[in-house]
Amino acid sequence: MYGASLLSPWLGAVELSSRTPDYGVLIISRERLEIATACDIGVYLQDQLVSRLFQGQSASYNLPPGTVSVRLGIMGDTGCQPSFEQIRSDQVQIRAGAIHRYRVMLLENGLGLREIAP
Repeated sequence: MYGASLLSPWLGAVELSSRTPDYGVLIISRERLEIATACDIGVYLQDQLVSRLFQGQSASYNLPPGTVSVRLGIMGDTGCQPSFEQIRSDQVQIRAGAIHRYRVMLLENGLGLREIAP
């Protein structure tokens, strides 16, 4: 069986599919105690700013399968500006239908990601 139908009063017949989605989900969390700064952390995917994380906040992204470059950087007002641009990035492998969870960490060479065990 490929799927089922659902009758919706607004949409009419809607086809439901049990196929694996053609995207994966990347979740990046900033825990309150991991990084002791009130500054925002910018999340860059493929060198494009996609979101800002505040303390205790998470963001999720639906991405196509493949390798995605994730870079993090300090953002905010005058006291939050880093003295240099973060060049280091993490390469994350996205699989279709999978949920990938990462936590922002302060590493020896700057901000980075650590995978959270399922």
